[in-house]
Amino acid sequence: MSEVIAVFGAGTGLGVAVARRFGREGFRVALVARRKDRLDALVEQLAAEGIDAAAFPADLTDTAGVPALVASIRAHFGRIDVVEYGPIGGDQLFAPARDLDAATLELRSRLFLLTPVEIVHTVLPELVERGDGAILLSHGATAVHPAPGMSGLGPVMAAARNYLYSLNAELTGTGVYAGTLTVAAVITDSELAEAGRELSAEASADLAHLPVVAPADLAETYWDMYTRRDRVEEIQPPYIPGA
Repeated sequence: MSEVIAVFGAGTGLGVAVARRFGREGFRVALVARRKDRLDALVEQLAAEGIDAAAFPADLTDTAGVPALVASIRAHFGRIDVVEYGPIGGDQLFAPARDLDAATLELRSRLFLLTPVEIVHTVLPELVERGDGAILLSHGATAVHPAPGMSGLGPVMAAARNYLYSLNAELTGTGVYAGTLTVAAVITDSELAEAGRELSAEASADLAHLPVVAPADLAETYWDMYTRRDRVEEIQPPYIPGA
């Protein structure tokens, strides 16, 4: 039975690029995101390339729904071998730290910390029992390098990054790999890039200073991390604070 990658937060940028890169290696693909219409379109694209993919519409802020979601993927494919989690869309933008409140951070914590932790908690026993597999978690640069006016996502992603580092060390000797790709750029063809064309001048300025990276290049980095398993984190493109 061929291996399965579950792409959580699948979109037109990194998500489908990861699906395509792993699919070329014979992986079957589970695509998870809110919008069924967009998922169905991605499934059609992948099918045209000979990749076996299926859509699983779900709201990833619903942490309590994770066990049922994972069960539905297993019911369809029979297994999960790799998890890639990176649900950054056009509605997930920066905010000044002084404007944040507990309610805002609680919502973002569900999407960027609590749900990925619950997914790992649900999937990991299967991977450890098999002695193989991977957890791949995507972050933005502010998880590593905080910046004024660009908070909101960074604090909760930083917590998830901390968790991933601990997980990587704890999985030593199990055959299961955990790694994080920190993206210090705007991803072309992504929902965030699309949203940038329609944002206010102030919000667009948050994105304007960032470099641009092709999703296929990031997917190739993920494939290299998955196959080599020789580092916990890769930052692409290399990020220089203040540059």
